[in-house]
Amino acid sequence: MLIFVDIFKMYITAIISSFFKFILYLCAFKIHLLYNIEREKMIDSSVFQGKTAAYYTLGCKLNFSETSTFGQMLQEMGVRTVQKGESADICLINTCSVTEVADHKCRQAIHRMVRENPNAFVIVTGCYAQLETERISQIEGVDLVLGSNEKANLIQYLSDAWISKNKKNEANLSGNTAHEHYSVKTNEIKSFAPSCSRGNRTRYFLKVQDGCNYFCTYCTIPFARGFSRNPSISSLVEQAEKAAGEGGKEIVLTGVNIGDFGRTTGERFLDLVKALDKVQGIHRYRISSLEPDLIDDELIEYCATSRAFMPHFHIPLQSGSDEVLKLMHRRYDSSLFARKVLLIKELIPDAFIGVDVIVGTRGETQEYFEDCFHFLNRLDVSQLHVFPYSERKGTAALKIPYVVADKDKKIRSKRLLDLSDRMTHDFYSHYMGTVAEVLLEKSSKGRIMHGFTKNYIRVELMADASLDNQLVKVKLGEFNHDKTALKATIIL
Repeated sequence: MLIFVDIFKMYITAIISSFFKFILYLCAFKIHLLYNIEREKMIDSSVFQGKTAAYYTLGCKLNFSETSTFGQMLQEMGVRTVQKGESADICLINTCSVTEVADHKCRQAIHRMVRENPNAFVIVTGCYAQLETERISQIEGVDLVLGSNEKANLIQYLSDAWISKNKKNEANLSGNTAHEHYSVKTNEIKSFAPSCSRGNRTRYFLKVQDGCNYFCTYCTIPFARGFSRNPSISSLVEQAEKAAGEGGKEIVLTGVNIGDFGRTTGERFLDLVKALDKVQGIHRYRISSLEPDLIDDELIEYCATSRAFMPHFHIPLQSGSDEVLKLMHRRYDSSLFARKVLLIKELIPDAFIGVDVIVGTRGETQEYFEDCFHFLNRLDVSQLHVFPYSERKGTAALKIPYVVADKDKKIRSKRLLDLSDRMTHDFYSHYMGTVAEVLLEKSSKGRIMHGFTKNYIRVELMADASLDNQLVKVKLGEFNHDKTALKATIIL
């Protein structure tokens, strides 16, 4: 009997302890919330009135979406985008770090922005900024570097650093660059910066997810963006409705590992797709990329009969060799990938399927590459996005023996790019002479405007400003001069 009494006391003590911990958590959360509210109140937007800003984005569609949102936030504070030939007061560079080449391009972009805007306040954020925060902050002319967790509060950091720099200048202190930098470790990246904007584009880009839990051996993205996280379906529907209210007709869903949506909220990606499909005014959705193991059959079946989700899939394969997929720590094999493609084409015969492939990764022998090539040659896909493997500091791939020579990477890339050209040519050719609906996008040069069919065939026709962001029926004709699009004529 005494044993049961002791156990009962232990449970009561544990319950009381948990209750007090919960109360303390609520108090801490409320203090944190009030602190952030007070910080928001401290932003003096008047100091930014009439200022100009220049933006430079490297990398993925997610980066472009985030940059566009940052630009929108600055615009609401009275900052306008610079005109051609005009110097900026603020420069924002949103970086990528998917390859060593990307890192190099980031450094070049930073130096160029500093050189072309000598008196500007320069902010650097994005993946490269997370991985090399301190190094970037030491570049002459860079004032503020924000990692992946901090960019959600970019405006607050900018405001604080701007005021601090101006006070320093007023006091005639030496040095005219702030060199401030903020970042946290990967496992501490918790924030989610919402983004649904189009910038100077016709299509909207809606960020539905961030981060990745996969840790493939060749990739630094989980270290740069943190673990997988997402907002609620209801908040994303609200953003889509707002885009529709602004006249948006097409939305691209962006993220790092979109199919992993729901880790934060316990929801499913399919549920998000179904909810967005109901938003009136949005005629088209495209999914930027889906991991093969996260494309469930039910999702494909739903997209086959969906009102607004387009017959367009982008699926990262990375290698058609099962041995290389194992070295990469990918979570599927070639047979699963082939089955997904077969099901898509069976249920949605007109679907455009784009595939990512990495060539020359560590451990990819000539035999393994040939396996990859022949696998892709048998697949009914529309385009290959080919990336030569790049060594990344801190990745597990560096422990894999057998390094592919650069000359072999180039040869392999060329073979796959030639294969891709043939695939795309055959896909486009199949639709010559047919009628299609196209969402037209404003012309950047004035003479020719472009748009895409539902199944992502790029078309071109004579520019007409009144047709920007309009859905029109066209007849698809021959290839244009460089075979990147089909010529089209509007059907009245």
